[in-house]
This record gives sequence, C-alpha cells and structure tokens, in this order.
Amino acid sequence: MVRMETPLCDFGLAAIDFALPGVDGKLWTLDACRGEHGLLVMFLCNHCPYVKAIRDRLVRDTRALLDYGIKSVAILSNDPTEYAEDSFENMQIIAREYDFPFPYLYDQTQEVARAYGAVCTPDFFGYNANLALQYRGRLDESRKEAARPDAPRELFEAMKQVASTGNGPAIQIPSMGCSIKWRA
Repeated sequence: MVRMETPLCDFGLAAIDFALPGVDGKLWTLDACRGEHGLLVMFLCNHCPYVKAIRDRLVRDTRALLDYGIKSVAILSNDPTEYAEDSFENMQIIAREYDFPFPYLYDQTQEVARAYGAVCTPDFFGYNANLALQYRGRLDESRKEAARPDAPRELFEAMKQVASTGNGPAIQIPSMGCSIKWRA
C-alpha cells in the first residue's frame, strides 16, 4: 500500500464528463450528478484504511452539503483483482451499509480516474455551479484513524464557501491516502 498526496488545486479546471454504472443499477453522467451550486467528485475505494477512517464523516458531510445545493458522487477506479474488497458486489454492500447519500460508481476501465488525474483514495475534486474546480484538499485531518471529534470540517467548509461564492479557499491541505491500484 503506497501512501500518496493529491497535487495542488488547479483552480478553474473544467470537470470531465463520464458515463459510469452505479451500484443502484443506473448509468450516471456528470450532468446527472451535479447540484445547483456545485459537485463534489470523490475517488474512493472499499479497502483503503484512509477511506475507512472517514466513511462516517464523509456521509455526514455530503448529506449536509445537499442543503447548500452541492451534490456528490463517488467513483471507485481500483483494479479489484488486486483487492477483492473493491469488487462491484462489495461496493453495493458498502453503499447500503453506510447509506451513501450519493451515487457510487464503478470506473472499470480506469479512464475516468486517469482523465481527472486522481492519484489516491480518497481524492476530492470540488466544483462550483459552473463545474470549475475550486477544491482539491482533504476531508479533515484524519489519516488511517479518524480525526478527533471536534476537528475542523475542511472539505465541508470549503464546499459551503464554493456554494455561496463560487470560489474555493486559497489555502488547501492535500488529501492523502492509498495509491489507486492501476491495471498493468
């Protein structure tokens, strides 16, 4: 398991369209996922300890962002031959168990992750209403363990700012996690 950090936010970079199958049986596109005031695109997986440490907080914060017109979508791009936990069937189980308030999509070809420049799980891309990138930071100070209960909600506050102003914070701390498991 290789630990990676996300690069700095490339402010204004346009979101890339996709058409991916969801655990709910639907085919999801970028336009179908977007909210009135923005979209949070998240690259996640099931096995990564960094993702496991934040699942409860992620569900809490993405659910709360709906009140601000920000919708979210999670994409799993890992090769499940290396980690069986990342299979489509296990994606369905995790989505139900945590009651994900967002579509959970499978990027089997890994083309979407490559197009976005995703490097790790979790990797967050926060877009404004015009689908221009405004956030590429972390959820909070969690690592392989959840942060303290009163830790600042960095992603939540950044996306609230994006919803109200269209712009993300100038200072962002990179997300960190396990490298995406690319196919050979």
